[in-house]
Amino acid sequence: MTIELLTKHVEAQKGCTKCPEMHRPAVSCGPVLSKVVLVGQAPGVKEPILQRPFAWTAGKTLFGWFQQYTGLDEAQFRESVYMTAVCRCYPGKNPKGGDRVPNQTEINNCKTWLDADFKLLEPELVIAVGKLAIQQFVSFDKLVEVVGQTFTIERSGVEFDVIPLPHPSGVSTWPRMEPGKTLLQQALQQISEHNAFPNK
Repeated sequence: MTIELLTKHVEAQKGCTKCPEMHRPAVSCGPVLSKVVLVGQAPGVKEPILQRPFAWTAGKTLFGWFQQYTGLDEAQFRESVYMTAVCRCYPGKNPKGGDRVPNQTEINNCKTWLDADFKLLEPELVIAVGKLAIQQFVSFDKLVEVVGQTFTIERSGVEFDVIPLPHPSGVSTWPRMEPGKTLLQQALQQISEHNAFPNK
């Protein structure tokens, strides 16, 4: 894997026009060579403007979690972890409130980019943030079934560990109430202790 190949991949995403209801451009962390990949759901309304993943309030919570348990602050995390998403473009607002959840066609369209992420980076650890991201790797009904555990799976010919996290949205109370609070702590500890994680 070279930085040149990853840079071409990152730039190619920005030209994607497969999903007419998505708000372009695609959001990327840039070409970060890493054996750790964080996968979110999709950018929010602020991310395309600021041109980086988890750039607003949910990001503040997420990076707060990582700093507490791994010692990496936001800048260090962004420099050492490749951050991507199930869908790379902002889906737009849900008429009933909040952001629209990407539909299955959009998820399938963007799957080629996610598969390319894995083929290029060959990660050893994937941090899946939120239900939609976790569902791309592990089948489950409730977060309590998966958060706090490590799963070893194969995708795109690459075997890696998946550690699920709840979404850090302020709307969700799950990470702040039991058993979610304790399970979140367990998951963050597993990330911190994983051999691939760069806080060693």
